[in-house]
Amino acid sequence: MEIIYDYPLYRPPSEANSMIFQVTLGCSFNKCSFCNMYRTKEYSERPWDEIKAEIDMAARYYPQTTRIFLADGDALNLPTEKMIQILKYLYANFQHIERISCYAMPKNLLQKKDDELEALQKAGLNMFYVGIESGNDTVLKKVTKGATYSSIVRACLKAKRHRYTLSCMIILGLGGKTYTTEHARDTARVLSEVAPDYVGALTLQLEDGIYEEFMSKFGEPFIALEDMDILDELRRLVQDFNPATPVIFRANHASNVYSLGGTMPQDKERLLATIESLKSHPELLKPKFLRRF
Repeated sequence: MEIIYDYPLYRPPSEANSMIFQVTLGCSFNKCSFCNMYRTKEYSERPWDEIKAEIDMAARYYPQTTRIFLADGDALNLPTEKMIQILKYLYANFQHIERISCYAMPKNLLQKKDDELEALQKAGLNMFYVGIESGNDTVLKKVTKGATYSSIVRACLKAKRHRYTLSCMIILGLGGKTYTTEHARDTARVLSEVAPDYVGALTLQLEDGIYEEFMSKFGEPFIALEDMDILDELRRLVQDFNPATPVIFRANHASNVYSLGGTMPQDKERLLATIESLKSHPELLKPKFLRRF
C-alpha cells in the first residue's frame, strides 16, 4: 500500500528514507523567484480526516517507521493546535519514532509565539529545515525571498532557543557576478551568527519555468557565475564561516559543481585546500548535464 501524494512532492535529501505526510499543500508565500517547487499548486491546509486516514493506513503497513517528514513546504504555517493534534496522533500510532521534521520559513518561525514553539517541541516536533539562501539584504530582496538578514537570524535563533535541530540551506551563485562578494560575505556572517546544526550549500540552477521571472524580478542584468566563480564564492564563504559551535557543512547537493563537506570550523583548512585543488583540476568537476536544482 502507498499513500497517494499530491505531486510535485519535495523533501530534503536527508529525509530520503522518511515517511512523508502532506499536511499542507504548496507554499503560502510562493514568491521566491529562484524556486518553482510549488508554482502549480494553490496553498491549502489538508483536512484532519484525510491526514488521520493516511496515518492510520501507514501505521498498519509501515509500523517500524522511525522518521517522519511533514510536507509540503509550509507545514509550520498550520495552527499550532492542529499541528499538535497531528504530532500526538503520529506518536500514538508509530512506536519507534526518532524524529519528526518539516520545512520552516523565517516568517513561520517568527509568527509562532514562544509558547507555541515550546508546545510543538514538547509534542515531538524535532527539526526544522530553513532556507536562508543568502545573508545579503540586497540579494534577498532581488530574489523576493520575503526575509532579511535580521529576520533570518532572529527566526533561527528562536528555533535554537527552543531546542530544535536546525538545518539551513544556502544557494551559491544567487547574487550572480555583481553581488558574489557581498553574497558570500554576508551568508558566512549569518551562518556564523546562527551556527545551525547543519548547513547545506546548493548551487543556483534556473529551470525553464522560472528563468524569465527570476531575471525580471532581479531588476538589473544578472550575470551567472561560471564554475570557477562558484568555487571562488565557496572559498570565500568557507573562509569567513566561523561558528562558535560545530556545524556540519555539506555542498553535496545534485546542483553542486563538486561534492564536499566537513565539520566547521575544524575542517576549514581541509575544505579550502580541496577547493583550491579543484580550481587547478576542472576535469574533476561534475558534468553540467548531471546537475539539477
